[in-house]
Amino acid sequence: MKKRNVIAMLLVTAMIGTFTGCGNNSETKETTKTSMASTETVSKETTEESAEVKESGALSDVTLSFMASQDWIQDAEIELSKKFTEQTGIKIDYQIVPADQYTNLLMTKLNTGECTDIFAAQSGKFDIQTQVNAEKNALDLSNSGWAGNVDELAASELKVNDKLYGQPIQDVSAVWAVAYNKEIFERLNIEIPTDYASFTAACDKILADNITPIYEAVSDGWHHTLWFPETCVQVEEIAPGTSEKLNNNEEVFQGNATMITILEQMKDMVNKGYWGDNYMSNTYADAPKNIASGEYAMTIANQGFGVEVNAVDDSFPIDNIGYFVIPLADNQTLNMNPAGPARFVYSGTKHAEEAQKYLEFLATEESLTYLTENVAKFNQLPFSNAPSTYTETVQGFYDRYKTQGTVYQTAVKYVNPQWTEIGANLSAMFLDEMKPDEVLKDIDKMRTEQAIAASDNAWK
Repeated sequence: MKKRNVIAMLLVTAMIGTFTGCGNNSETKETTKTSMASTETVSKETTEESAEVKESGALSDVTLSFMASQDWIQDAEIELSKKFTEQTGIKIDYQIVPADQYTNLLMTKLNTGECTDIFAAQSGKFDIQTQVNAEKNALDLSNSGWAGNVDELAASELKVNDKLYGQPIQDVSAVWAVAYNKEIFERLNIEIPTDYASFTAACDKILADNITPIYEAVSDGWHHTLWFPETCVQVEEIAPGTSEKLNNNEEVFQGNATMITILEQMKDMVNKGYWGDNYMSNTYADAPKNIASGEYAMTIANQGFGVEVNAVDDSFPIDNIGYFVIPLADNQTLNMNPAGPARFVYSGTKHAEEAQKYLEFLATEESLTYLTENVAKFNQLPFSNAPSTYTETVQGFYDRYKTQGTVYQTAVKYVNPQWTEIGANLSAMFLDEMKPDEVLKDIDKMRTEQAIAASDNAWK
């Protein structure tokens, strides 16, 4: 267990070393002529509108602090914030924190009453009550002009007692799936895997062709964790009602046969070399260029990944990236997650009016269109006034899977807050420092600690 602590420290060090500031994620670069045109339009409108505001003398001299985890704030939002500043005079000071440090820092700031004017946190009807304590720490945004435009499922994950406390940041219609190079699959005559056996057969063919089957990035501290809770939709398929029993403290993770299978198969992928030699040091920001290079065939990604790969290599067709669900434990259920990063206005802010004005600006049709056009992984933001950009490939992926399930980090209480801890334990498992059932036992332990701290009646 001592070595696990060392692993966690190494992951933090790696994260800090690779983190160079906000807005440098390759996912968010402008990738099409349409996007470039949109940028020019925004710049032109900004100049005109800024001049009008300056003439009216209505500019405000306020700087809003906004804290968020790495990869949650896109370059396109930062560009929009500049337009907002020119229109209103209100500046946005983004404070971007490495993912593996963010939750602890946010909790510290909320508990000491020293939080930023706006803060980001994962939505989820359980987490925003027990983790963020939204009723105490966030403003009620129910009467905002944009509140009625939020997708119903996404809004339900941001409500406490029917009051809306957050604004979605990202596209929650997309799912984390296996993104694959179609050309490699076609050349090697590989069909889309429908169970773990066909998945390993595909990986073996790819390895035999001197290509690393899967690009994985453990050093980020979050990406490799996706394989487990995202695939736990299969737990619910095999034993319906398991999530409810977990939430009522009538069942535990430890000993669950399907969960053990998922973890054993994750370890099996590592042992067989499917993740390559550098999976511990790879970073997810480099996933597009590594897939574009042809040295890797697959990775876990959202449905905008084809655009991201095309952005780093315009000779790589967007539709050359296909998708299929993660087939661990023979899963064929589409792993849906109506929760995701969201913006909250801190209840203790001295600039509540300005902060809400910024959220209003981001939720306009013009801003949502700009974000959709300029962020590759955004296909359908969860607002009724946002455009949709699904390609035939993406729509075909969604149509392929008739059964849908909610991922366990959203369906089960006290899972999402321990995301990085689970990631550290998985890393220890890969290095033979923990066994699969020990990982599950630790999840139960941390869930119990969080439930007791939240005075959850089910744990009394």
